[in-house]
Amino acid sequence: MASMTVNGWLLLPTAEHSVRISDFPGHIVIDDGRIIHVDASRLSPSPDFGDESCLISPGFIDAHVHLPQFDSIGIDGLELLDWLARAIFPAEMKWADTDYAASMTSRVGRELLSFGTTGIAAYATSHHLAAQAAIDQLASLGIAGHTGQVLMDQSAPDELLLPAPAALSLASTLKPRHRMAPAVTPRFAVSCSDQLLRGAGELARRTGWLVQTHLAETHAECRISQDLHGGRTMVKVYEDAGLLTQRTVLAHGIHLDDADRACIAGKASFVAHCPTANRFLDAGVMNLERHRRHGVHVCIGSDVGAGPDRSMVRVARAMIDAAKQAAGASSPAPPGLIPSSQKCWGMITAGNADSLGLAQTGSLHLGSHADVVVIRPTKPWRDSIDPLSTLLYAWDDRWIDTVFASGRIGYHAAAKH
Repeated sequence: MASMTVNGWLLLPTAEHSVRISDFPGHIVIDDGRIIHVDASRLSPSPDFGDESCLISPGFIDAHVHLPQFDSIGIDGLELLDWLARAIFPAEMKWADTDYAASMTSRVGRELLSFGTTGIAAYATSHHLAAQAAIDQLASLGIAGHTGQVLMDQSAPDELLLPAPAALSLASTLKPRHRMAPAVTPRFAVSCSDQLLRGAGELARRTGWLVQTHLAETHAECRISQDLHGGRTMVKVYEDAGLLTQRTVLAHGIHLDDADRACIAGKASFVAHCPTANRFLDAGVMNLERHRRHGVHVCIGSDVGAGPDRSMVRVARAMIDAAKQAAGASSPAPPGLIPSSQKCWGMITAGNADSLGLAQTGSLHLGSHADVVVIRPTKPWRDSIDPLSTLLYAWDDRWIDTVFASGRIGYHAAAKH
């Protein structure tokens, strides 16, 4: 494929995973899946995509998403465990048909690209062949990240359960493809025996794969987990199993005390904040500021299908709303308590990429993977005193003009017409 030139204002990284807009409109050049040229000072006279009205952003990264749940968005009014039993487990049973799983993953992958998401940490189901098909399909679309076969051996329908030895043996044979790698994926402590959790910890140690699971999403989940695991907290259960590592993403992390936070921080694990899903299931409000005060690394995820928004820009905006809610009566909140728009854009690009260990991803650097979103806003965003905040709050998914994933066009708005 010939090289492609893209014109627009560049979203550039600054310190600590924040970003800024280039001082002048510029351009990038993409070739062979990489960004081979970056000029933040002048437009190209002969661009293939974009113009002076566009913003060029790195592709968005979603740190927590469930592939088989995309058709289950919006099943409202249920508590987490009831929602799983009545809505989600039946949807996941359909992935026993590997062809169905592959077809759905291809559709979901294209949907993600249309929202600008080019990197993910994803859950498949407990079906081994379906999980491998999901890895293969996502990779074929140029999407980067991690996808796991879900490990469960208790507290779920029999059709989704596998004994610990069989589940671990099958999961260990998953194969990476292109920029999509397998992940060690015990669903959560409620659906996993100690044997399965400890085996998952050993699998993670042996393979070096990303670990992803759920943590302290609801009070009911925490109580049931303690009953099943000898009164230990979920954090302690995961620690004992060897699942808290520098390569671990713990989704939600709402109902934690300071000892839990200290343990997670000490292991350098990540909490994936899922504000839209937390609000949808009325699970609670994660206290972002308290996590950060205790040194907990935080990334951000959509958690589709509990999360109703597929757009990571909307999820980032919801993170601000959750932080304001957690701040309570502090009005205005003390400086630094509420994430800035610059931090939000930084988190859904380079911040999440670094959290997931996606090298040379999430920024418009020379040599980076060419995961790029060309955004054509219809608002006069450059006239704003805070353009990134204006873009965040006025966001319209129809602004997405073109999305490149691994240097290939994964979505182009003109192709729809």
